[in-house]
Amino acid sequence: MPRATEIELKLLVASDRLAGFNAAPIIATNARNKGTRKHLKAIYYDTAKHALQRSGLSFRVRQSGARFTQTVKAELANDPLRRGEWEASVPSIAPDIALALPFIPEKLRADLERHPLEAVFTTDIRRHQRMVDLPSGTVEIAFDQGHLISGDRSLPVSEIELELKSGSPSAIWELALRLAEHGSVKPSIRTKSARGFDLAADAPPRAPKPPKLRLDPSISLDEAFSEILRSCLLHLLQSLPAAEDGRDPEGMHQLRVALRRLRSALDLMRSVVSLNKLDLMRAEAKWLAASLSGARDWDVFRQETLRTVADGCPSVAGFDTLGALADERRATCYDQARLALADRRCQYFVIGLGAWIEARGWRSEVAPEGLAQLAEPAINFARNILAAQHAKVLKRGRRFKSLPTEQRHRVRLAAKKLRYVADFLLPLCEHRKSARRFSRRLADLQQELGVYNDMATTTSLLADVGAGSTGSGVAAAAIAGWQAHAMVGIEARLLKAWSEFTGGKVPWSVDAQEQPAKLVQTNAGWLR
Repeated sequence: MPRATEIELKLLVASDRLAGFNAAPIIATNARNKGTRKHLKAIYYDTAKHALQRSGLSFRVRQSGARFTQTVKAELANDPLRRGEWEASVPSIAPDIALALPFIPEKLRADLERHPLEAVFTTDIRRHQRMVDLPSGTVEIAFDQGHLISGDRSLPVSEIELELKSGSPSAIWELALRLAEHGSVKPSIRTKSARGFDLAADAPPRAPKPPKLRLDPSISLDEAFSEILRSCLLHLLQSLPAAEDGRDPEGMHQLRVALRRLRSALDLMRSVVSLNKLDLMRAEAKWLAASLSGARDWDVFRQETLRTVADGCPSVAGFDTLGALADERRATCYDQARLALADRRCQYFVIGLGAWIEARGWRSEVAPEGLAQLAEPAINFARNILAAQHAKVLKRGRRFKSLPTEQRHRVRLAAKKLRYVADFLLPLCEHRKSARRFSRRLADLQQELGVYNDMATTTSLLADVGAGSTGSGVAAAAIAGWQAHAMVGIEARLLKAWSEFTGGKVPWSVDAQEQPAKLVQTNAGWLR
């Protein structure tokens, strides 16, 4: 069974527009020929408890004419386009688990021996496949149209798959950009497997938290930038389907987190890289985040604030009315968010970002001295940046106990930025226990400071729906009173969180807590 790494990007296209992309200039000029057409049917298998899917694996048998191919695919950490892929010919649509076992983690093999595989969903796809030769590489382009089917449910498929066959992965992004010029396309890394399992479970797309970075302390600054930005792009692409779907509020939350992480990563590079491209991408990320803010604010109000106070004040009238108003506002804001996500400005931004990261475009935007800095160990840069942002938080929080609310808000913003910077750069520090303690203290401080912002946001939302004049005034007053009461109790916790944050050791200092003790031999013996 040959082992390979699949490098692929999908472009989602309206079904009535798909055929038109065949005539896009980039394809008409560079395709080798008119290509081939196939009718592909596949069955995706898993155990009853979906053990393979939960481990990041997919298992299918696909039929193309009289040929049957069994495929195992595996997610690869921190890379948006790459997946492990292992194929083998089999005699029928029935799976041959013995052929796949060498490519399945050992801890799962016993599970597969005890629990037989069963069909989860099927695919029925008409594919037009062509080969496109570009200066940077050869890309197989597949126009897929058909359905995913599970029981009595089905989901249409209309997409363009771009798979690298040779050359640089930049070729995929280059081709995607040129296709985006021809018409509206939504970049996606969500596989047919992921969509099929969600269809079978009648579940919304998953919205994972950001992947944890694992940076080798010895890597160069250039390599660190690449790993950080890839992580941001992966989180962004993973969050888009769930945010657009809207059934799980976590989707919109994670997409906004992904955009904040990206902006923080771009800010990291400002001292080394030319500001022109960074500022342009940062502005696009800020625009998109602003388009999503209303949807996220109403999610929090509806799912957390309103529900908590209503459960705590069952005798107060008006919560149902206020909830209905909130649902209307939420639906409107989600419509606005979906318009932004479908906007070609968003599509260009995401595809352009991927192209810039893959080509390490920042190298062409630095002075010679900047190139030298990119080649240096990243740990030196990390220590300087972490120390500077930590100092900014301490400066804004000077005389913290007597700071007014608006000044504490500035402390919160600086602490939030430090937290993103720490998420990126602390993996470079070898003092892991110290790093975990620092991150925990910083997270506690940020959470306590966030109460001020939550209260200000709630006040604005209640004013937006005119709660006092809609029969929900008593419920709105109860929410305001509930939050005001919470503010009374938060001061002691906030001061404690600030004290623990400012009093703890920082993990990036050279004399951090976990430095190994040195033994010195003297006349009196070995001294520590």
